Amino acid sequence: MKLVVFAHTPPPHHGQSYMVQLMLEGFGGDVRGRKPGAVSPFGIECYHVNARFSETLEDVGEFQGTKILLVFWFCLQALWLRFRHGATHLYYVPAPGKAVALYRDWLVMLFCRPFFHGVILHWHAAGLAKWLEMASSSLARSLTYRLYRPVTLSIVLSQYNAGDAEKLLSRNVRVVPNGIADPCPDFKEAILPRRRARVAARQKLLAGGALSPWEVQAAGGDPQVIKVLFLAHCMRQKGLFDALEGVVEAEHRLRGAGLPLSLELIVAGEFPQAPERAEFERRLAELAGRADSPQVKYVGFVSGDRKWQSFAGADIFCFPTYYYAESFGLVIVEAMAFGLPVVTTRWRTIPELFPDNYPGLVPTRSPGQIAEALQRAAGLDLTESMRGLFLERYTFATHLSRLAEAIRSVESAG
Repeated sequence: MKLVVFAHTPPPHHGQSYMVQLMLEGFGGDVRGRKPGAVSPFGIECYHVNARFSETLEDVGEFQGTKILLVFWFCLQALWLRFRHGATHLYYVPAPGKAVALYRDWLVMLFCRPFFHGVILHWHAAGLAKWLEMASSSLARSLTYRLYRPVTLSIVLSQYNAGDAEKLLSRNVRVVPNGIADPCPDFKEAILPRRRARVAARQKLLAGGALSPWEVQAAGGDPQVIKVLFLAHCMRQKGLFDALEGVVEAEHRLRGAGLPLSLELIVAGEFPQAPERAEFERRLAELAGRADSPQVKYVGFVSGDRKWQSFAGADIFCFPTYYYAESFGLVIVEAMAFGLPVVTTRWRTIPELFPDNYPGLVPTRSPGQIAEALQRAAGLDLTESMRGLFLERYTFATHLSRLAEAIRSVESAG
């Protein structure tokens, strides 16, 4: 099967671009860049159009005149691949509920779709169907339905996301959750003993006990400090300010109860918007002048080993998102891989990632309930259950196998 992958890879770096990169690597990369005789895994030959419309996070979804020219350039590349290499199917990542991105999709569907035997939409973002009904004009709805439907296959990340695909009358809808390569294959040796020791030490402190020097050392030297990690784009909608205020409130409650624990918030990520960074810095300055405030560290964008070290060194992962295009929350899966308890929101797909009655789910925009969930998580040992959930559901091998099966299904669909 020959597939034109019309989607961008990092930069800018976010969940969608990262998963496209992983998919291409898993399918053997662009055929044109491979050694002669190389075999295509899963029988899928990829021809990549790196449709990068934005160079930075600030540009994503914003109108720029050059983006119109880029649409035509990328469409020409796709059509060249269609006729030069006989790539019969088009893989495309549709827009979330945002006008500029939707207009781009209209042009791509208008110029490319008639020339391909099958169109595969991979819905990494969510909310388009609702946005069309609530915020767009009747003309926008009509054009979208006319240009999109019915596509051969829609791949969605969860049952929640299926609504977008069903609204556009896809002939077939497959649910394929995201997955990642195990970032800590030495989990049992390198992560588990320290995390267990820290939980045991906190439980002992909460029960009024004293720690021996050996217990303190085994727990990393500071088990009384609950290290809360926020790692995402530093945006209000991603939950940055709710996480900050939740940690502040939890610290006040711990001190008010006379408990021998404190919190530290580690913030990792880029600020796409300068005003939000200025607001964050003002709030940190306010907190710095108060004796009863938690520690807050901003470490900037992290990737590679620095990113994995951030997860390994944390005690709790806090991600209270309500981002308009959030569909899966890949960072949650990364936190699970490190055995971290996760405090996050009941937003769209996210509850589907966890078992029923998981104690770390809170409503959106609720710092007070975030504080309560952080306090609960500090005394629970969820390390092995979170790690087990990752291994059972969200490994990259499982994801890639299911994704390949879904894509190959369009051959039999004609």
